[in-house]
Order: sequence, then structure tokens, then C-alpha cells
Amino acid sequence: MHNKFARYKTGSSLYGSDKWKHKRSCVLRRDGYIDQIDKRYGKTTEATIVHHIFPLEDYPQYAYCDWNLISVSAKNHNKLHNQDGSLTPAGEHLLQRTKEKAITLGLI
Repeated sequence: MHNKFARYKTGSSLYGSDKWKHKRSCVLRRDGYIDQIDKRYGKTTEATIVHHIFPLEDYPQYAYCDWNLISVSAKNHNKLHNQDGSLTPAGEHLLQRTKEKAITLGLI
């Protein structure tokens, strides 16, 4: 069976697309260009990256869902991912918190 998201396996096709560039811009604007991880702790840090809480490679169906995207700094983005791209414990924790909320709201 053909997987329409297979081309996004590495994310390179998605991240270079006009659709993603527009979505990224909208998410950064929505979050006021503020890192949403630091914001929880009362800190104001500039966000430059839009993070997929549910990793793109594992959950391509959530690639453009607003509830799955948050603005973060490079420093915090590195705290959410290991070198191999897998989630760190902090990334897993964020995924579980988001999953619970998404289920409660009927998003997934």
C-alpha cells in the first residue's frame, strides 16, 4: 500500500515545502516568537524552531496540526531530541502531556 507520507521520512521534503514554511511562520507568530518550554517557567527566550511534539517520522498525519507544533529555541529543541533524532525523556514527557490533552479534547 502506498504511504502518502513516505516522502517525509527524513522530513527534508516537508521542511523545504512552501506549505511548511507558511505553517512554521504561523506557529512562530501564534507563539509570539517565544520559546514555549521556557515560558512555562517564566522565562522569555526567542524561539527560532517549530517542534513536532509527535515526531514527524512516526506520526506524519500530525505534521501540520497546530496542537502538535510549538515554538522553541535551539537549546530547548536539543533537549527534546537525542543525536539520532529520537526523543529524550523530556521530549517523551512533552509528548505524553500533549497526548493526554489531545485525547481529552477529542483531537486524537
